[in-house]
Amino acid sequence: MQKLYKTSRIAIVSVFVFLLIGVYLATLYKMQIYDAPKTQEAWSSFSAYTQSVTVPAARGDILDRNGVLLVSSRPQYNITISRERLLKREDKNDIVLNLIKLAMEHGVAYTDTFPMTTGAPFSYLLDMTDTQRDRLSAYFEYFDLDPDISASDFFVWLREHYGIDYKTSIPDARLIIGVRYEMEIRAIKNLPAYVFAEDVDVNFVSVVKEHSFPCVNVETTSRRVYHTDYAAHILGYIGQMDAEEYKVYKEKGYAYNALIGKAGVERAFEDYLHGQDGKMLVTMDDDGTILSERVTEPAVPGQNVFLTIDIALQEVCENSLAAKIDLINAERTEEDRVTGGAVVVTQVKTGKVLAAASYPTFDLATLQRFYNDLAENPSKPLLNRAFMGIYNPGSTFKMVTALAGLRSGAITEGTTVNDTGIFTEYADRGFSPVCWIYPLTGGGHGKVNVVSAIRESCNYFFYWLGDKLGIDRIAQTAADFGLGSKTGIELPESAGILATPEYKKEKLGISWYAADNIITAIGQGYNLFTPLQLANYAATIANGGTVYSTTILDAIRSADYSSVVYEQTPSALRQIDGADYLPLIQRGMRQVSESGTAKSVFGDYPIPVASKTGTVQVGGSSAELNNGVFVCYAPADDPEIAIALVVEKGTSGATIMHIARDILDFYFTEETTAAVAADNTILP
Repeated sequence: MQKLYKTSRIAIVSVFVFLLIGVYLATLYKMQIYDAPKTQEAWSSFSAYTQSVTVPAARGDILDRNGVLLVSSRPQYNITISRERLLKREDKNDIVLNLIKLAMEHGVAYTDTFPMTTGAPFSYLLDMTDTQRDRLSAYFEYFDLDPDISASDFFVWLREHYGIDYKTSIPDARLIIGVRYEMEIRAIKNLPAYVFAEDVDVNFVSVVKEHSFPCVNVETTSRRVYHTDYAAHILGYIGQMDAEEYKVYKEKGYAYNALIGKAGVERAFEDYLHGQDGKMLVTMDDDGTILSERVTEPAVPGQNVFLTIDIALQEVCENSLAAKIDLINAERTEEDRVTGGAVVVTQVKTGKVLAAASYPTFDLATLQRFYNDLAENPSKPLLNRAFMGIYNPGSTFKMVTALAGLRSGAITEGTTVNDTGIFTEYADRGFSPVCWIYPLTGGGHGKVNVVSAIRESCNYFFYWLGDKLGIDRIAQTAADFGLGSKTGIELPESAGILATPEYKKEKLGISWYAADNIITAIGQGYNLFTPLQLANYAATIANGGTVYSTTILDAIRSADYSSVVYEQTPSALRQIDGADYLPLIQRGMRQVSESGTAKSVFGDYPIPVASKTGTVQVGGSSAELNNGVFVCYAPADDPEIAIALVVEKGTSGATIMHIARDILDFYFTEETTAAVAADNTILP
């Protein structure tokens, strides 16, 4: 009985096994023979693409001389649409509309600069920017459309062009057109690919991923973060490359959509800040949905740039300059308002720039949004007047004429000239320039020598000396000081203009006359110099005659701050010929502050200051509209810093020299110079 039971059990198991084998064989037959065409069709409809993409390197930080963080980077999430894959889909417009509505639902701004109103009746935007107008014209030309087509007719054409069915409402159609136009115009003009939404938060990233939109991806890039509202002209900004720039940077391994420094420090030190981009293999399906990512070459972050700028001092310079200009403008008509100004502060024994302010300025954080408005502003806020603005030096030039006279032997310390108020040497030719004091007193300064002439800013003395010297000696001395040539700063700077007979003949077609020697000697005429050149000129007088190359770079440190990659050292260009005579000029400048034209501001100053005021006649009958120029250095007995100020329509150097006092107050106050914003300090 037991044996029979055992046999039955074996038989049942055997039958069960045979049944399983039969089911397996039947299924295999069905898959390989019956369903093979369907399976093959299904697999052929699915394909994956693997491509190598660039992984942008983290951009390096920018810091001031004390280690205060000025510019850094943070991750940024962008929502992108693959136009190439979107165009292959039947539901392309549904994808676009659903993405737009999702963004609107979550309060996320997306990019739509199509210059047409958002509702019917449609019209073109009245405040269209130059960029919008240029792109619209390119679109019309590309599709051979009448440039005078009405907005309503253009809307109808676009609706048909983009295949938007008439079941879609007019407002929704306008939404779709806005995005489709953005994508297409970038392709037409060979611009970087369209980004639907920039810098979205992680919550919206999650929402987009949950919806699994075909052809829509999240791109991770980096965004510059500005930790200061100051030094915009110095720091500069980054942006996308144009075609010409890409030709250059392509050779350095940059991707076509890489961001580069476009101005300021960001541009000057691009090679340090950019780092080395990495590579990643990305696998995507037909819809552009990312299936997998694998880093093949890790990105190497950029290095960190330390500037010579003291951001706290920079803040004082910008605020004081703006406050003084506001004070002047409060009493001016719109037509007579101050249009601009600049301040430069340098170390006299190194050439390092500690501060450089330009007015008006702009906000780096909102630059992209308002760039066109800034570019079209007649006050030119994007112009770095500190390095690029060129101005007559006015009476601040008199030290050049003085040294030219001393080193040539035309005058000595004991040479005196009797200022009668009117220089009559060329009266028979109709040229009789007066000393500035003559309209006030009806006379002159009396007998003056080179020191007292500087102190009193005596025009008559320098008329006489300029006539005696001639332009060649004056121009050579100015050139020796570095006036009329670039100073060596790493940022863009103007060379300015050094007045010579050759320049006047070439540019104006006019001969050089004796009167030109005379007006050049007092800083009028054709000489045009930058505030940076004037500061370096004052520094050269202060340090005893050494002309330094100016710099804004203090050091480069590795990405992790652990090592110094490069450290800037002072670069002396030359020693001024006749430097032995500089003590006389220094004495005159010190007397300007103690008892001369700067006495009202510096006469009782606790630290000795050497200075020179300047007034530049820029046309018009009102003396109030003259440019104000001022240079100084301090302490006069052991100089540390030099300052140059220029205010367009600032009346005179005496009017604006309070700005220099604000700067010196800050610099020589121990509490402020020792204080560093701890929260932003990277290094001790």
